[in-house]
Amino acid sequence: MAKFIIMALAVMLIMQVYVSWHVWRLLPFSIPVKVIAILLLLAALACMVLQFKSDGLPFGVAKAMYVIGNSWLVIMFYLLMLFLLLDIGRLLHLVPASWLKGNMITLIVMTGAMLTLFVYGNIHYHHKQRQEINLTTDKPLSKPLKIVMMSDLHAGFHNSRAEVGRWVNMINHERPDLILIAGDLIDGNVRPIIEEGTADEFKRFNAPSVACIGNHEYITGIDKVLSFLSETGIRVLRDEVLSINGVTIIGRDDRSNPNRKSLEQLVQGVTSNDYIILLDHQPYHLEEARENGVDLQLSGHTHQGQVWPLNWVTKKMYECDYGLLHRGGTDYYISSGLGIWGGRFRIGTSSEYAVITITPSSQ
Repeated sequence: MAKFIIMALAVMLIMQVYVSWHVWRLLPFSIPVKVIAILLLLAALACMVLQFKSDGLPFGVAKAMYVIGNSWLVIMFYLLMLFLLLDIGRLLHLVPASWLKGNMITLIVMTGAMLTLFVYGNIHYHHKQRQEINLTTDKPLSKPLKIVMMSDLHAGFHNSRAEVGRWVNMINHERPDLILIAGDLIDGNVRPIIEEGTADEFKRFNAPSVACIGNHEYITGIDKVLSFLSETGIRVLRDEVLSINGVTIIGRDDRSNPNRKSLEQLVQGVTSNDYIILLDHQPYHLEEARENGVDLQLSGHTHQGQVWPLNWVTKKMYECDYGLLHRGGTDYYISSGLGIWGGRFRIGTSSEYAVITITPSSQ
């Protein structure tokens, strides 16, 4: 873990240096103004790095550090791609070198393009997509079952109590029989959800709610997260099986725990006549669900890359990084997530929840 953090910091520093150098060359201003601009960029990076040590700071300051730091990470990524593209164009003699040095027109065009892109990305993030899924089963359900499924809420500094409350209202409006959450309810710090009383919003779910654990619960601190979730009314399954509303739900612990039980162990004692739903946050080894008689697996984690072109990366990383998949007798739904990690931008992907209706084939 320490090596990963060091590598991530090194990559961010390289990105920062490259982008800052280009910004310095591009700005058509005096040296003092350029120095101020570079210092502001460094301050944004400092917010990204130091946000994890902000618990002793006033709440508003800690929140500002989170929002500025994580937003800058995404913005810096796009500036990196843009400057790389311009540099390649310059090397191929397609872009005049004058475009990248002290050029007010380039600065105005780039600033306008970035503002447009990220305002759109923020608006698009707040527009939640409703995915309607209809499945049939030969299993003996007494009536059609309506499930609202979501994942990756990432409640915390940027997905505040007010935002979570808006989501709860949206989910309750569906009038589901069951609410299933496929991990990452918490973003990375329990401070904001405790101080804002976010647990009271989760208590307003108007149907039984069940969740599995995600990797961010471990990043946050599993004991602190479980203590918080015990106050929400959400039933958390960690390598546990629950029968409710005519279905059997298996909630796997996240693969962050190397000692979690195998799916083969968890299905022992579950009869083949049960309609089996598996909650497993990270969608790896999808064949295991099919091999162990699972009817429906629900996962999240991928965010479908969250912003373009990272969705190309997740598409290569996972057998299915988003959407509905059918293999053998098993259906899978991989959600791109209701919430978000990092900057509040969705570019080329959507924030969503799924409304899944399971109907017995006899009806």
